[in-house]
Order: sequence, then C-alpha cells, then structure tokens
Amino acid sequence: MTTLSSIEQRIQAACDRSKRQRSSVTLIGASKRQPLERVESAYAEGLRCFGENRVQEAAEKIPRLAPDIDWHLIGPLQSNKAARAARLFSTVHSVDRLKIARALDFHANSANRTLRCFLQVNLGDEPSKAGFSATQILERATLEPLLQLERLNILGLMAIPPLANDGATARHWFRELATLSRKVQQEFATGPGLSMGMSSDFEIAIEEGATHIRLGSTLFGERQPI
Repeated sequence: MTTLSSIEQRIQAACDRSKRQRSSVTLIGASKRQPLERVESAYAEGLRCFGENRVQEAAEKIPRLAPDIDWHLIGPLQSNKAARAARLFSTVHSVDRLKIARALDFHANSANRTLRCFLQVNLGDEPSKAGFSATQILERATLEPLLQLERLNILGLMAIPPLANDGATARHWFRELATLSRKVQQEFATGPGLSMGMSSDFEIAIEEGATHIRLGSTLFGERQPI
C-alpha cells in the first residue's frame, strides 16, 4: 500500500506544473474490493473521500467506517439500486442516461436531500461502455431535462477514456473531455467539474483540468479477488 503522503506529493507536483491550487483537485480513494483495514489506514492518514463501484458493497462498508467519510458512487448504477444510492452517497459520478437521473432525483427528494452528480460521457463511443455520446451531451434534448431535475446538482462531466498505453493518448482523451466540458458550460451553464484520471494517468488528468481523480491500486494495492 502506497502512503497517502507520497501520492499527495505527486498531486501537488502535477498542480504546480499546471499552475493550479491543490485545493482544486479532490482525491477519491477507490475502495472497491478493498478490505476495511486498508480504508481505515488511508482514513488515519487523512483521506476523507472514498468511492465505491457497487451499491451493495458500499451498504456493507459504510456503517462500519467513520461517519465523516464523504462517499462517492464511481461505478455503474442500475435503476433498481437508485433508492439506496440516493441515501448512501453524496455524489454519483456515473449518471449515464436520463432514466437514472430521474430515479436519483425522485429518491433524493424522498430522502429530502440533494445529490451532486457527473454526467458520464462515452468519449470513444465504445460499445462496452455506457454514457452519453459527445454529440448527445451538447444537445438541448439531452441537457435540458437533466438540468430541470431539482434534486440533482450537476457538477460536470465524467469519463473513463479508451485504454491508453502511453501518456500522449491519455492526454488526448482528457483534453477532449475538457474541451467538451467548456462547450457544455458555455451553452448550458453547468458546473466545470471533470471527473477523470485513475491510478495510471492521474497526473496527466490533473494537468488537463481534472477536478476529481479516482485512485485505487496506487493508493490501496491490488484488490481482493471476488
């Protein structure tokens, strides 16, 4: 397990290179299939923001961990899990269609709370990945119904770009999302958030404008087998 301090040094260096404040980047500990002791260790070092991929796993972990943790859903969400997700998480990074957004809005209203969220974009139009296409996300027919949901605060866009084996390719995709985000902001006045970058490429993502990075193996080590 890598110490949080060493990761913080890398984040700070990336912020310095891009002339950004460290406070502009939120580090999310992607704790999917990580034992509680590893999460507790990161918490003891000062990390307060963690992300889970599955609602069921989060429901089992959250009651056993510190109450001041800020929990994010960073994995896909099915409609039948929306009610639970709306109560467990502060932020959902994987709003990939209007149906999910409406379900979250309904259940957040029932729970008398507001959810922060990111709209997931399928940058490479990959059949294996969910999300709005780059074309859809700029259309009024897509954005206006989402912006009308009173219990969802849209922070910006999220993407898991096509797998890149080199920094230049990763940077290309991050720039694509950043450019798309600026267009969406100009047209629809949405938030400027960019949820992008994981263990293998988070420094490049920060340099290209990421506001939220999701680190799993770099922070915790390898996941437990299923």
